[in-house]
Amino acid sequence: MIRLATRASPLAMWQARHTAALLRRAHPGLRVELVPVTSHGDIDLTTPLYAMGTVGVFCKEVHALVLSGRADAGVHSCKDLPTTSPEGLAVAAVLQRADPRDVLVGAASLDALPANAVIGSSSTRRRAQLAALRPDLRFTDLRGNVHTRLGKIARGEAAATCMAIAGLRRLGLSTPHASAVLDPWTTCTPAPGQGAVAVDCRRDDKRTRRLLAAISHRDTATAVGIERNVLAGLAGGCSLPLGCLAQRVRGSWRLVARLGLDGGLRTVRLDGPAATLAERALGQLRA
Repeated sequence: MIRLATRASPLAMWQARHTAALLRRAHPGLRVELVPVTSHGDIDLTTPLYAMGTVGVFCKEVHALVLSGRADAGVHSCKDLPTTSPEGLAVAAVLQRADPRDVLVGAASLDALPANAVIGSSSTRRRAQLAALRPDLRFTDLRGNVHTRLGKIARGEAAATCMAIAGLRRLGLSTPHASAVLDPWTTCTPAPGQGAVAVDCRRDDKRTRRLLAAISHRDTATAVGIERNVLAGLAGGCSLPLGCLAQRVRGSWRLVARLGLDGGLRTVRLDGPAATLAERALGQLRA
């Protein structure tokens, strides 16, 4: 048997059940038990994430279950994981990535939003990138799970919001009629790791690491590793307005990174081998 710790939110539970299904497929006869827990980030729905002043607000309780031995592994949205694992833990699998793009919900396009429209988003990354394209836009914090945020837009609490399309699809939700998927290369670059699921476990637990290695996806792990190395090199967390996406293209790798700065964005686009992309990107972002 293997016990998977997870946040108790609907999307996190979907990710844990998906991980369990992959494990059962890779290891016929394996029993998988889910151990849900409510994270601090799920309890406090009023404080913006960038103002919480802590790293891993959606991961700490899951990590505690694994470190204490009450669970064998923890399932996480990769974009929520700190760039450095807590002492004693290691990422043992990164699952095949879903669509990493953001979707604008509430308008058919960014240009279709009226002048001075209010966008509901607690993401400094999304705010910086959308404001660079539409300086007239105004922003308000919008917290909660996917269903909660969609409900707030339906009630008119903001003209639109921006969210990961992977979350909508995993919950079986179609994008509303007034929506637009945003181009990650030219419009809104996703958070490092967006669309990917990571599974960590105790570093010295060889059995669990072996079980998890069988469901890890090589190209996704490489891409996420590049993106997280860029984030780590900038000493960034959830408060850093950074979008970064790496993708394999015809045997090579391509990267786009956007960093919000006072008065605009610094954008980097690179092609080349995976081993050098993060350091090359950091050199230009720090310039």
